[in-house]
Amino acid sequence: MDSNHNNSSSILEKTLRDGKLFRQVNSLIVAHLRDHNLSQAANAVASATMTPLNAEAPQNRLTELVAKGLAVEKDEILRGVPSNSLYDTSTLIPATATAAYGSIPAPRAAAVVDFSAVQDTKGSSKSFPKHETRHLSEHKNIARCARFSPDGRFIATGSADTSIKLFEVAKIKQMMLPDSTDGPVRPVIRTFYDHIQPINDLDFHPQNTVLISGGKDHTIKFFDFSKATAKRAFRVIQDTHNVRSVSFHPSGDFLLAGTDHPIAHLYDVNTFQCYLSANVPEISVNGAINQVRYSSTGGMYVTASKDGAIRLWDGVSANCVRSIVGAHGTAEVTSANFTKDQRFVLSCGKDSTVKLWEVSSGRLVKQYLGATHTQLRFQAVFNDTEEFVLSIDEPSNEIVIWDALTAEKVAKWSSNHIGAPRWIEHSPAEAAFITCGTDRSVRFWKEIL
Repeated sequence: MDSNHNNSSSILEKTLRDGKLFRQVNSLIVAHLRDHNLSQAANAVASATMTPLNAEAPQNRLTELVAKGLAVEKDEILRGVPSNSLYDTSTLIPATATAAYGSIPAPRAAAVVDFSAVQDTKGSSKSFPKHETRHLSEHKNIARCARFSPDGRFIATGSADTSIKLFEVAKIKQMMLPDSTDGPVRPVIRTFYDHIQPINDLDFHPQNTVLISGGKDHTIKFFDFSKATAKRAFRVIQDTHNVRSVSFHPSGDFLLAGTDHPIAHLYDVNTFQCYLSANVPEISVNGAINQVRYSSTGGMYVTASKDGAIRLWDGVSANCVRSIVGAHGTAEVTSANFTKDQRFVLSCGKDSTVKLWEVSSGRLVKQYLGATHTQLRFQAVFNDTEEFVLSIDEPSNEIVIWDALTAEKVAKWSSNHIGAPRWIEHSPAEAAFITCGTDRSVRFWKEIL
């Protein structure tokens, strides 16, 4: 009798504890939405959860708690501590079937690069280590884009032939071993066919084995790469415009689509509801977005536009917080990426310059010169430690590398492509990068150890 009584009271205590926690969470959500002027959403949540609309919470309390929780979780992942989830967080997106996919790799040891420090850097450039390269595969038409998974274990490439190839990095490395006696190693582990026009961009879900692609056929397609036999998308978003760029929010619950429309389209991944910013600066008719990228926490996103502007947007309210008009003169901005600390944005333009901008002020901090790119939608990217910047020289088909801090050109390598590489993407986890291009081929580069 006593044990039954104890059992039922512990169940009751847990129920009351859970109820209190849910009430606290609901109050924080309502206060957060209300304080960010999202009154309609605040009303809806308050009404659905029977939470007072005037729920009190310190300014930005929810954001602070989430940031702290994510920092602890990241620390636990790096220390190999298993996370014991209190609640079932299964979603409409398939859960990972690939061991530890999406776990954040321990970063390589490197000093944090402080780009804002004013210093005489003459003669202090680092040398970029030698790399070896290998031809991996060929599409049937131009290879237009490439992306590493967040853990650096997979690479996807998209082509004008409408196909997507998925590579496993471990197999690429095995293939590059000089004494590989296991016979031919095939690094392509999946090929997807579901678009009817060329593919413009790709991104990996931050936690699950899901790859998305944006195409000229106005669609965003979702592929589950844990299934060996799946060739087609399991979900499709039909947009109204040519989808030029895609970027997952770090939570995996939202994605941004940069299109021929001048404002990024924000989609809820589970409902496919599309949201547009209500606070939009005046954008010219030629404001199509070449690239859109979230910052590492999702607190901001950046758009690189055909009209030559870089625009910074609040990741919560979707308000444009800064426009850098004429960032590359009258030339198109072809790529824009945040540094890991979200304090700077690296951009590339058709004026043959690569530039680094301070987010808080919009100030130009560095210029990386010496690579000509005026025709194609080229990228400029950091290496994984942010000590170097890589881009393409169009006339010579060479890869150009600068010391990120001194802005001095430290290397210029033949790309081994026939015709200029269309895309360069660096691994987030190690000294390796990928190039693909007009010659339809995909090449992997890694540091010679």
